[in-house]
Formats: sequence, C-alpha cells, structure tokens
Amino acid sequence: MTALTIAAAQSISIAGDVPGNIARHLAFMRTAAEHGVQLLVFPELSLTGYEPSLAAGLAIAPGDEALAPLREMARELCITGVVGMPIRLGGASDVLIGALVLGPDGSVAVYTKQHLHPGEDVAFAAGQGGAALEWGDDRIALAVCADFSHASHPRQAAEDGANIYAAGVLISEGGYAPDAALLQGYAAEHRMLVLMANHGGPSGGWACAGRSAIWGADGGLIAASPGVGDTLVIARRDTGGQWQGEQVAI
Repeated sequence: MTALTIAAAQSISIAGDVPGNIARHLAFMRTAAEHGVQLLVFPELSLTGYEPSLAAGLAIAPGDEALAPLREMARELCITGVVGMPIRLGGASDVLIGALVLGPDGSVAVYTKQHLHPGEDVAFAAGQGGAALEWGDDRIALAVCADFSHASHPRQAAEDGANIYAAGVLISEGGYAPDAALLQGYAAEHRMLVLMANHGGPSGGWACAGRSAIWGADGGLIAASPGVGDTLVIARRDTGGQWQGEQVAI
C-alpha cells in the first residue's frame, strides 16, 4: 500500500471577499505542503463564505482567471486542493454549489452539490455530483454538506469502490453532534476513511462548530480540531496501511 497524506482545511471565510479568501487558501496550501499533504479539502463555499444572498453575484465558471493563483499554487506545490465556490457551468444561469478540484497538473475538475438543504433552492440549483478522484489504488469520493445527510450518497460511493469519502461542509454548533455521528457511522458501515472539513468561524449567519475531523474505516477518530479557528486536520497513512493523525494551527 502506498503512503498517503490528506487533510481537512478548517478555514475562516470572509463574507464575499474572494481575493481575501484566496490569499488565505494559499497560506493553507503552503502550510499543508510543508507537512507533506497531498490532498487538501476546504469547507463548503470556502472562497466566498456560505452567503446565499451573494452567490449569484459571485458565481464564476470553474476555469475563471480569478482562480489562477490557486491553480498555480497547486502546480507549484504538487498538491491537490478541493475548494468551495458558487459556479455556473456552460453559460447557464443556474448557480451551483461547487467543489473545484485543483490538480498539480494545472487541471480543474468539478463536483457540484447534489442535495440541497431546505431553503437553498432560492439561491442554488441542485448539481450532478462528479467523478471520484483516482489516486493510485485509492478512490476518493467527494461530498458537499447536505449530500452526506442522504445515506444513499456515501452508500453509492462505497458501491463504486471508494475507500475515502471527503466532505466539505458547513455544520453549526447545534447540528454538529448528529452530523458527526452520521459521518462516523458511514466510516464504520462502509469501511471508508471519512474526512469532514468544516468552517472555522461564523459564516452566513451560522455559528459554525469547527471541529473538523477524520475517521478511519473502523469508525475510530484519527484526528480532529478541538474547536473553531484556522487549522489543518491531517491524516497520514504509512506503507503498512496504518493511519496517524495530527492537527496544525495556521
């Protein structure tokens, strides 16, 4: 089994400030690379904050030049970053909640949130998901927040051969306990490592819980943030298949 290092980027987003949030993402990517991270997953809508009322004005195409600094940093550091952004595809008017996969080869792949929370349909349209990431012998399925609240979503990922399930989310203090229990349960049920990257501070009027976490395929906790704030939650797998965790403040 090959070595692998993945991380949840628990970041604090500035509402509507895409350039400022990009700068913060770049800092996360640099620190992650210093710790050997190969795949770095940010929270839902991390580049804008969870701001439905602003999404239509901020939505861009996945290949937009505004994202060039992130694409270039991914290539420079040889890291894959999954960032959250409202997007439009193919000139359509619909705004989708996107998770953009920035590859070390300069590529951009797109995952769009399939399941919307009640009320999100005022600002967003449901997406179509996206292909899993093929990483050597690993298959990494992506999710955005409410996707994981539908048990069919992680189940389908497992049936399709995923051994890692990586979700960028916004989870509030009130919702944290049941949502974390769901994710931990999926890890054990489907024998998948599960990564959850949550916002590290308030966003869109929500008091986000932080406490990003990574659970192993037995449901055991590998690494977690103890609370809010900017931090990396890292999991490392050695060639023997054993995982170890670490938390790094940004």
